Amino acid sequence: MANVLLLGLDCALAEDLSRVLRHLGHTVTVSARRESSPGAANADLIFTDSNELDTALSLNPRLPVIVTSRLPEVTSWLNALEAGAADYCGAPFEATQVRWVLDTALAA
Repeated sequence: MANVLLLGLDCALAEDLSRVLRHLGHTVTVSARRESSPGAANADLIFTDSNELDTALSLNPRLPVIVTSRLPEVTSWLNALEAGAADYCGAPFEATQVRWVLDTALAA
């Protein structure tokens, strides 16, 4: 299973996503720190919001970064992909959706 870092997400969003990820058997580290995160060293993948995408991409350029939001919009999704995100995942989080996004990002 993967080590997943949740970077700069609001508490409720991080809690919802953590619950699904742990249910799927992944290890989750939550970091509110935006400048850096010690969890990035052990992470296989990062979930972040669009405001923190540049920070997440700079922590470890080899890690896939998935942008997430409670208000998913096509424009935000396209902007995230153009900026370098591996994917975009909107809440509410369903286990099947999160599994698919993780499998796709980690396979690349």
